[in-house]
Amino acid sequence: MAEIKIYSAVVCPYAHRSRLVLQEKGIDFDLIEINLQNKPEGFTNISPYGKVPALVHGENRVWESAVINEYLNEVFPNPPLLPNNPIDKAQARIWIDFANTRFVPAFSTLLRSPEIEQQEAAKQELYKHLEFIEKEAFGKLSGEGPYWFGESVSLVDFTFYPWFERWPALKHYRGFGVPEEFARIRQWKKAIKQRESVVAIANSKEFYIERYARFATPVAA
Repeated sequence: MAEIKIYSAVVCPYAHRSRLVLQEKGIDFDLIEINLQNKPEGFTNISPYGKVPALVHGENRVWESAVINEYLNEVFPNPPLLPNNPIDKAQARIWIDFANTRFVPAFSTLLRSPEIEQQEAAKQELYKHLEFIEKEAFGKLSGEGPYWFGESVSLVDFTFYPWFERWPALKHYRGFGVPEEFARIRQWKKAIKQRESVVAIANSKEFYIERYARFATPVAA
């Protein structure tokens, strides 16, 4: 039995984040898959919010993906997934907050909204966020490197990536792919997609298209 247990759901992008960090750090863990439509009795004793991911490390419980990932990075410091420099570390936390409070809500609104007007507004919002990432992250932080902070992969990369792996569902159901003009974002996606940690737990685009069918209907031809 591994020292770490992670409670996850394969379709959940938040749980995907923490599984990526565990993979990247080479941490041995037990994976407990939770059916979010039929949660086991007593699950809130592990995850008080009743959500995944939740982490058990010995006697310790941690929940919320961004908090879990920082915890893992501190307890298992190698390889480091946050910059050492205080201002760069602050920038990383700003981008993680940006993902949680701006990027992910726009993605989810576009996928889940039944009204065309809501979808169009969400497309504009998501485009704006992609433009901001292209200019402020890859235009200023990354230099010539493929990742958010250049040559070294970080928690920020793993914070955003699960939604990009699910992007084919957004394109299929809402007709919105990652625009060609965001070349650096597209290069980043290609680079991170090839990492061993990502490949190890990747799912196909068909998987997400099928799993997200209940949230959306296909774009009319």
